Amino acid sequence: MIYTIIILLQIIFSLILINTGVIFDLKKGIIPDKITLFLIIFGFVTNGLLSLITHNLKFILSSLISSAITYCICYLIWKLKIWGGGDVKLLTGISAVTPFAVEIPILNVYPQLSIYPFSFTVIINSILVSFPFLVMLIFYLNMKNKIFSKNEELAINLINYRNFLLFIKTHFNKIIPIPELKEGMIINNFYFNDKHILDLITENKGNLKVYKAPEEEGYNYYFKSATAGGLTEKDMYLLKIMYSQNIISKNISIKLGIPFAPFIAIGYVIALFFGDLTIILIRNLFLVI
Repeated sequence: MIYTIIILLQIIFSLILINTGVIFDLKKGIIPDKITLFLIIFGFVTNGLLSLITHNLKFILSSLISSAITYCICYLIWKLKIWGGGDVKLLTGISAVTPFAVEIPILNVYPQLSIYPFSFTVIINSILVSFPFLVMLIFYLNMKNKIFSKNEELAINLINYRNFLLFIKTHFNKIIPIPELKEGMIINNFYFNDKHILDLITENKGNLKVYKAPEEEGYNYYFKSATAGGLTEKDMYLLKIMYSQNIISKNISIKLGIPFAPFIAIGYVIALFFGDLTIILIRNLFLVI
């Protein structure tokens, strides 16, 4: 009975904290570290209790190992600038609380289990449920800007994964005034020649990084956000100071980031109550055949 109560508490608190992270991600574009840190600590404590109650170390060991593996893999994805740091920490928190899928007869929950850790199921589910949204967003952009009518071959070429990423990179941008910058916004390439800008950004040691510009661009350098984490408070302050002192121009290009926390939340719920979407889809496919 105590075992079931702890499992239910894990589910309830996870849902509350994950959805709190979703609200912050949608409103402010960041997931506070306090939320993810509490989720990780909560996971270690509750799984430690489960190990004590059941006299089985698998719960706490699975929690520690799963969160470590999940963090390392998600960190690599973050380094590829696909996810933000908040998404990495949120998934690590989920893996700490729920290292493997659990069947709960009292809730009539019997998810389709996979051979890999539960957090991987959440990641896969999150990616799969995000695709329909991206497709709808692409068609919305086409209706608004008539992208495909200007280049009919582009629609066909989107089948290629690299072309799809290039499309996202090219069209998910916006020009805004520097005074309107907010923490977490991702800066696109900003080209310049002034070495003073190079020194200021280098000394700032934030998430803005300076790179050598290609010769064809006609500039010596460019800076941009180094990771999907976007602007830090220090970065924002520096850009606004440089603008106020006429060191850089008023407008700057930012990437229109898509909050991924809502997809993580949906992926978590699906994984919890139904299981791994890939297994479900493959199973249904074989049934149809």
